[in-house]
Amino acid sequence: MKARTRVFSLLGLVLVLIAVLLPVGRAMAQSSDDNRAAALLGGGVMMVVLLIGLAVYVYIALAIQTIANKTRTENSWMAWIPILNIILLLNVAKKPIWWIVLFVIPIVSIVIAIIVWMAVAEARGKPSWWGILLIVPLVGLIVPGYLAWAD
Repeated sequence: MKARTRVFSLLGLVLVLIAVLLPVGRAMAQSSDDNRAAALLGGGVMMVVLLIGLAVYVYIALAIQTIANKTRTENSWMAWIPILNIILLLNVAKKPIWWIVLFVIPIVSIVIAIIVWMAVAEARGKPSWWGILLIVPLVGLIVPGYLAWAD
């Protein structure tokens, strides 16, 4: 049943992506020949960026949902909803819910995210320094997957 829900969620995201990109395609078709190459390039770049962003979002959501399931935190489905996934991480980390306000403050949000992910790592039985790795560019993408699927 959970797999079917994930498939329908992914299908909905694809439909939204198509609905957003259709007007761009129409605009490209109506552009003049001089602007057509630039429009095609811009549309292609936008499509690639959106697909990469969608893939990263699905990866992070699956990782957070798996972490919540393995730590027996209620409402693991909240991993798929943008602001609720922060609340879910706060529940996994056993931090107060009002900390979500700290995620809105620009530089403080980075520090709070590291503290929360350090607590999530401890909740999974991993060393807390894994949370610090979030600030390293590309390595930060590995941390949620490691905390979710490493035994």
